[in-house]
Amino acid sequence: MTFRSRLFVTAVGIAGIALAVSTTLVSLRLRTAMRADLEQGIVRQAVLAAELLADRPDITDATTEAHAIGQRIQARVTFIAADGHVLGDSEIERADLPSLENHNSREEVMAARASGTGTGVRTSHTTGIETMYGAALVRNSPVAVVRVALPLTVVNERVGAMARLALVGFGAAILVALGVAWATSVLLSRRLRGIAAIATRYSRGDLAPPIRDYGDDEIGAVARALDASVQELGRRLDETARDRAHMTSILGSMFEGVLLINSAGRLVLTNGAMRRMLRLPADAEGRQFLEVVRHPDLANQMAAVLRGEDVTPREVQLDRDAEKTFLANFVRVAEAGGAVLVLHDVTDLKRADRIRRDFVANVSHELRTPLTAIRGYVEALMDSAPDSPERLRFLEIIERHTLRMERLVSDLLRLARLDAGQETLALASCGVEQLVGSVEFEMRGALEARRQSVVVATGLGAESLQGDQAKLHDVLRNLIENAVKYGPEGSVIDVTTRREGDGLVLTVADRGPGIPEAELPRIFERFYRVDRSRTRDPGGTGLGLAIVKHLVELHGGRASASNRTGGGTVVTVTLPPLPHL
Repeated sequence: MTFRSRLFVTAVGIAGIALAVSTTLVSLRLRTAMRADLEQGIVRQAVLAAELLADRPDITDATTEAHAIGQRIQARVTFIAADGHVLGDSEIERADLPSLENHNSREEVMAARASGTGTGVRTSHTTGIETMYGAALVRNSPVAVVRVALPLTVVNERVGAMARLALVGFGAAILVALGVAWATSVLLSRRLRGIAAIATRYSRGDLAPPIRDYGDDEIGAVARALDASVQELGRRLDETARDRAHMTSILGSMFEGVLLINSAGRLVLTNGAMRRMLRLPADAEGRQFLEVVRHPDLANQMAAVLRGEDVTPREVQLDRDAEKTFLANFVRVAEAGGAVLVLHDVTDLKRADRIRRDFVANVSHELRTPLTAIRGYVEALMDSAPDSPERLRFLEIIERHTLRMERLVSDLLRLARLDAGQETLALASCGVEQLVGSVEFEMRGALEARRQSVVVATGLGAESLQGDQAKLHDVLRNLIENAVKYGPEGSVIDVTTRREGDGLVLTVADRGPGIPEAELPRIFERFYRVDRSRTRDPGGTGLGLAIVKHLVELHGGRASASNRTGGGTVVTVTLPPLPHL
């Protein structure tokens, strides 16, 4: 049943019960009142009859007198002697009077003898009908007590008539109650449906305030209170959603991995960086930390934090090959009882620190070697005779080491400018053969000394380079210089260009011993040498390939190295297109 139906049935039921109870009470009260009136009337009639018979000692025909009085008052009249036998009765023949019982034992007669009047209700022995009796004491007369009897069928008929009238009224009242209950249920149901529609709209997420008025009664007050609560809840949800969106944006933009667990050790929140670092599944949130993160160090730190202990940040390797290093920092959330894990990828920092330490050590070594040589030969010059033939050779050695130091300082300053972004590009188009020719001209002494040659091969559409000609010249010079140093005597150095998409690829290949595969990613680091014993030219600074990498990246390209089949190293430079040229 709907609320409207239940309300209608309840209202009709309550009205029906109330009307039935009231009708029953009225009927009972009416019956009681009518019997009381009848009883008073019978007593009055009995008293009146007693007054008619008082002070009449000469009553000879009691039956005739009883008939006369009974006709006047429309009731049965009985004359009773002092000894209790019936002297006359308005409804019984004179010949039948001796057969009547003695009436002194009747309750109304006994009451009349005691107090002057008396009443009683019982089934008449003569008529077999429920009858009400009223008796009165007679003065100075052969008739000691006069009794008036009236059948209660009259009362019952009157009560029945009133009951039928009450039932008619009950039926009419029920019809009115049905109409009022129906109208009330319709109006109330319409209001409740309106409130339910607004609640349904709220449940779909539309929290716009309603236009309609809820009314001034209790239902309206409850609806307004609930509506105010929903509006306040919606405002707080909007604030929470905005805060969560801000937090999600912040966490999503972080390079550090962030993970939140509750006091039960279940994942509550993770950002994208953490999911990538730990390779978490898509359904990780809500699962146990140890179920999705199987790392002993992290598990131990988490357990310690959840126990309330303070833990210090610790470096961990999440990969089996230990290529990446992370700094794991667990912080306890005191209010919620959980913990936050922040993972910092310190791989680049450690690499930078290692490069810095290597850089300092290499710079110290590279400067110490020529300085030691210069100092030694200066001391030799000071100890030699002024006209000694070795003085010129000593001075040449000092000059060579001085030039090496000067070149080292120059390369360091250039790397510093590249790191600081102080190098700018003067973009232009230049021919590949012209560029290689200028480098070959500068290095003709080294090439002739090792009987090496440079062979240029340009692909279709790759006859020219786009970029800063001076910087591309430095790139080619450093690459060809390395090929001269590490290539065997009498070998060929191959310089090739080709188109790849919209960009251009330039390669410089030697025919040397090649580079171990594990060392290839590091050859562009500063001062890094695969095998120091392979360095034939002590004048090299170890910064050439690092400068190449920075100059190529300044053009938006990339540099890489590989070994070619048959021996030798290939350095590949990929330059992107420059459409504005």
